[in-house]
Amino acid sequence: MGKPARREETRVGLEPFSLKDAPSFIERQFPVGRLSAEAYKERKAGAGQTLTALGSYWKGRKPLILVRAVVLGALLPATDDPVKDLDIFLKLMAMDDGGVARRVKNLKASDIDPEWEGFADIVSTDSGKPRWLQRLDDETKERIATEWFPTIPYEQRLRYCLRPEELDDSAYASIWPEVNAHLGTAAHSLPELVEQLGIARFGHRPKVADTFCGGGSIPFEAARIGCHVYASDLNPIACMLTWGAFNIIGATKVRRAEIEAAQKAVAEAVDAEITKLGIEHDKKGNRAKAFLYCLETRCPKTGWMVPMAPSWVISKTRNVIAKLVPDHKQKRYEIEVRSGASDKEMLDAAQGTIRSGRLVHQMNPEQSGVDLKVIRGDHKDDRGLSRNRLRRWGKEDFEPAPGDVFQERLYAIQWMAKDTLTNFRPETFFAGVGKEDVARENVARSWVVEHLISLQAAGFLPSSPIEPGANNSQPIWERGWEHWINIYHPRHLLILGLLRSKLSSAEGCVPFSAVLNFSSRLTRWAVGSKGKPGVAPNGDFPAMVFSNQSLNTFYNFAQRAYVDLKPSFLIEGACYPVATEVQIDTGSAVKFSAHSDIFVTDPPYADAVNYHEITEFFIAWLRKNPPPPFDEWTWDSQRDHAIKGKDEDFRRAMVDAYSAMTRHMPNNGLQVVMFTHQDAGVWADLGAILWAAGLRVTGAWNIVTETQSALKEGNYVQGTICLVLRKRLGSSNARRMEIEGEIEDAVKAKLAHLQAIDEEWRAETLYTDGDLTLAAYAAALEVVTNYSTIDRQPLDRDLYRKLNKGERTMLRDLIDYAESVANNLLVPAGFPLDMWRDLEKSERYYVRMLDMEAKGATKVADFQSFAKSFAYQDYQSLMGSTEANNASLAGAADLKGRMLEGEGFAKTLMRKVLFAVWKTIEKEDPKLGVTTLKTELGSDYWQLRQKLILLADYVYEKTKRTRPDESAAAHELAEALKVDRV
Repeated sequence: MGKPARREETRVGLEPFSLKDAPSFIERQFPVGRLSAEAYKERKAGAGQTLTALGSYWKGRKPLILVRAVVLGALLPATDDPVKDLDIFLKLMAMDDGGVARRVKNLKASDIDPEWEGFADIVSTDSGKPRWLQRLDDETKERIATEWFPTIPYEQRLRYCLRPEELDDSAYASIWPEVNAHLGTAAHSLPELVEQLGIARFGHRPKVADTFCGGGSIPFEAARIGCHVYASDLNPIACMLTWGAFNIIGATKVRRAEIEAAQKAVAEAVDAEITKLGIEHDKKGNRAKAFLYCLETRCPKTGWMVPMAPSWVISKTRNVIAKLVPDHKQKRYEIEVRSGASDKEMLDAAQGTIRSGRLVHQMNPEQSGVDLKVIRGDHKDDRGLSRNRLRRWGKEDFEPAPGDVFQERLYAIQWMAKDTLTNFRPETFFAGVGKEDVARENVARSWVVEHLISLQAAGFLPSSPIEPGANNSQPIWERGWEHWINIYHPRHLLILGLLRSKLSSAEGCVPFSAVLNFSSRLTRWAVGSKGKPGVAPNGDFPAMVFSNQSLNTFYNFAQRAYVDLKPSFLIEGACYPVATEVQIDTGSAVKFSAHSDIFVTDPPYADAVNYHEITEFFIAWLRKNPPPPFDEWTWDSQRDHAIKGKDEDFRRAMVDAYSAMTRHMPNNGLQVVMFTHQDAGVWADLGAILWAAGLRVTGAWNIVTETQSALKEGNYVQGTICLVLRKRLGSSNARRMEIEGEIEDAVKAKLAHLQAIDEEWRAETLYTDGDLTLAAYAAALEVVTNYSTIDRQPLDRDLYRKLNKGERTMLRDLIDYAESVANNLLVPAGFPLDMWRDLEKSERYYVRMLDMEAKGATKVADFQSFAKSFAYQDYQSLMGSTEANNASLAGAADLKGRMLEGEGFAKTLMRKVLFAVWKTIEKEDPKLGVTTLKTELGSDYWQLRQKLILLADYVYEKTKRTRPDESAAAHELAEALKVDRV
């Protein structure tokens, strides 16, 4: 890509290399509490996130606020005044109280707590409704932010604020005297500060590299705050998105206006052709917004053609359903669309013709229906391979052939009323399908038949096959679709073919890929939920293809009309010009050869998303005749070269990649590796990989970066771990017996250091116990990875071979030891130290999380982090809820009589106390709880009675707020135990 003019480096402030050997702020501390809240706010912005407009199908982008914090944290020095270091860092991030005040935007008078002592000075309630006494000026905002905000949780304050990335330089004007005085710089903007810190560390403006650039958030934000950047990825779609970040979102206002004008011209030209063809307008002038299709198949039991759908509910908000009406003469069903359906009709419609993998319809007297495997003809061939009787579609097939098992049918259309088409939100209605609608379908089909061959030859329609894989085999097996063109309906081939043929610049390819994500037979019809907060009356729509990370087939699917696809092609919003040097390459991280001072990477690992497969969905449209500079790239997913999996080949490739980075950074360079995983074995592997690449750990922080999604089931990790690393210079050996002592000392020092910083911020706790546990773990890894060998054995001695089941490595053993040290140090408030040391790990986990709940922990990431720290893999069995932001332990009333037999938690005293608490609740009699304990413990009861009292009292204290009924019962049980006599 073209490089912007390079600014002269500012030779003021710090001397070159004056910070060459200074430790970085991120190695000593990181405000994970506030940063997690900021990252969560950014994630919750959804489509409003800065880079999401380029393509929401790339799910792995890290929050820009996290990238900014990491890069600044790597450049800023850790001085002998850590409290001031933290204060300056928060100011630069606009996360201090003054910065938050400047970010206030959406604050209403009714938001202010009337109990706050300054309430009457700012808000009037004379009219019954709170209103501002005067205009909400900067002075009033600052008073609110400095006086009221500190009394409420930080994440609650952010509801009323812009994100830091949305601020301009003027918002930081007041901080520079204090920043410069502390750092010795002479900066008046973030880019100037970054340049001066880079000169002080490396002798030049810092260069940041990301060799797994993905969606581009890491290089984009690094460049935006003043770094030169290098970005690469094996995947051309990743590089395209990164290129789009710099050249569309990062364009100047003038250039951005040119891009938007060009995109609008293309969009309008396509709109004009579609309007001329008449495929989206009815004779009354109404325009289609969405088309709903279903498959049809012949029931082998009855011979009837049956429309297929798991539900015939079209809209819950408007009570619209599709009703199947038998046509006995044709042995098929008419489909009527009915609005204003009764509650009973809605309930009946929710029972579709696809139920638990079976075809069920009213004309089949066997209401159990027919297994879809039978209809599909699933069987094993002579070689034992799975087969079915679905026809395999060719590279020119875009609709079912007459004899195919699954046919296809349009059954409903969502229309926009003619008189409201120019409204911001046109009125819509649903209707069934008539002859004119079928005629319009045929116009689209005829257009595709006429243009298919020529458009494929030109590369404007896909012609390549779908390569089977973990994510890509589903359409082949379930529908017989073997080529990418097979997954598109004629309407979308027409729309996409027109759009693709008009793309003459790279700026058009980026939003074209976003349009692809809302097109194809792989888009489900998303029915809005009636009465749920945040769901608009028109909350029914065709979802995107990649609602999750698979190519999902549906028995009924929806197609957006062009009017509803066009917004995805028109990238709008703020622009954030980038003025530093940027280099983007397609290539493997293993072959990295450019110099860089700082590497920030989010590598693939273990169960990472298979982007090397799913992005072939997009590559199929761009591999022929891509515009410059994309024509210089390899338009192939290069699966064989992708770093994937978790076996020894994967570990070897990761070592090669990180070794290449290490070789191309200076001795005082720094790396930050971001990854998300909860398996201790993965941690051990990654530690060995980074050690083998010549790196040592100098810090680790856990930031909450994910939000809950209704599309996720089960327990998903919510946090991102940032592992800070430097080169391991020199060589030394440690004895195993001695290194354990070093680990213990390092963990104690790390915890004491962070807890001391916390004392200076009494208004809120910056570090949770979970953060302290990870910090302790990092201190242990810092000790281990600082050595070349332990007992003359390298840490990577088992890295390149397949391990036997249950086999443990030296590094895994040391990690477990580090965890035990941290666990022993972090005794929950109010729990006896001598008892803590005797607890079994599941019991220790439960006791710790009772304390965390009492402190207000509700994020599943906190529960997951402690499960990792305690090496307790079965923690989900002790959870009452695993919702992302509403997680909780299973209390006595949740567990009831469960988990009383077997090993683990079932054998612990805590489990027995919880059972006794439940018996107390059940019968409202603590004596029954005491009797239960006597029965469970037998002759050991009297010896263990004091411990039982302590545990019951602990449950009482820690559940007062979270489970008051359980707390009261635990208190009664403890008192009954205290007065029990022989």
